Amino acid sequence: MRLSTPARYDAVVTTPAVESDLGWALGAVFRGYVRSAEKVLAHLPGGPRGFQVLTSATTGEPCSQQTLARHLGVDKTVMTYLIDDLERAGLVERRPDPTDRRARLLSATAAGRAHLAETAAALRRVEDEILAPLAPAERDLLRDLLRKLATRQEPGSPCEVASPC
Repeated sequence: MRLSTPARYDAVVTTPAVESDLGWALGAVFRGYVRSAEKVLAHLPGGPRGFQVLTSATTGEPCSQQTLARHLGVDKTVMTYLIDDLERAGLVERRPDPTDRRARLLSATAAGRAHLAETAAALRRVEDEILAPLAPAERDLLRDLLRKLATRQEPGSPCEVASPC
């Protein structure tokens, strides 16, 4: 017995059982978001991680690299290289912590804040495209529900805490 080969391997196969599966739905939306967001973030050192670091560096008081690494769930060595790249691009700066000579405080430069504003606006357009089938109230509800689920899975995540510092 020979199995037939589908004419198209890239076709999305869905059934009512698949479409009602939470994992499938979350994965499909996430993959679509990532494809679009990667284009927006490609110019930023570190891509999505660089965006998270730059966002954190513009929120609240300057904080230490170690605190930020812990907050974002990034290895401190990886965080050092990421901040090096952002600093070389002129988007962030490090200064000695006046209360701890061993620590460095991270803050965004004026260029970093401007770059973040442009990038955040482009990401909002990506979100608008992904959420286009939903009414404004549904969009707000979806964001609230996802934030609630995300903070339950990862307490202290960027969804739950605006700034680590």
